Amino acid sequence: MSEGRILIVEDEHIVAMGIKHMLKNIGYTLAGVASSGEDAIKKAESTFPDLVLMDIMLKGEMNGIEAAKEIKTRFGIPVVYLTACSDSKIVDRAWKTGPLGYIVKPFDEKDLQKSIDVALRRHRMEKNELEKGSDNLDKGTECIEKTEKSPEKCEKRSRKLSGFIECTE
Repeated sequence: MSEGRILIVEDEHIVAMGIKHMLKNIGYTLAGVASSGEDAIKKAESTFPDLVLMDIMLKGEMNGIEAAKEIKTRFGIPVVYLTACSDSKIVDRAWKTGPLGYIVKPFDEKDLQKSIDVALRRHRMEKNELEKGSDNLDKGTECIEKTEKSPEKCEKRSRKLSGFIECTE
């Protein structure tokens, strides 16, 4: 069974229900369904899913690209776009928001599962890398504070941090 709570953002009810059924079949938990960008942001905040499946072309004031950008910025939740849109300008705008995937409609369960699995795995890896970077940054800060006592250790450690911290006397 797959693990992950998924928020579906799709303004066509029948399509949303089809995706909901696919998610259930492949073992994911549904965090909710939203039909507008504004609703997607509210549901992302209240349910905090592991991933958002976002249609690009939504009815209402806010499209899927704007909603995805807001969700990613405010909550750090990754997004996979779902769309039948092939307009290169729109696709370029979507990619600039840093999605972890892009699924072209129509798609089947296998395509959906692969895309979700890759996105969740990639998100976990990025999160782990950020945490490691934060740990190294903490060590480098600690090193700077101790520079007066042992500058040579600080210089060695700072080289390991790939230029994040420069120790000087």
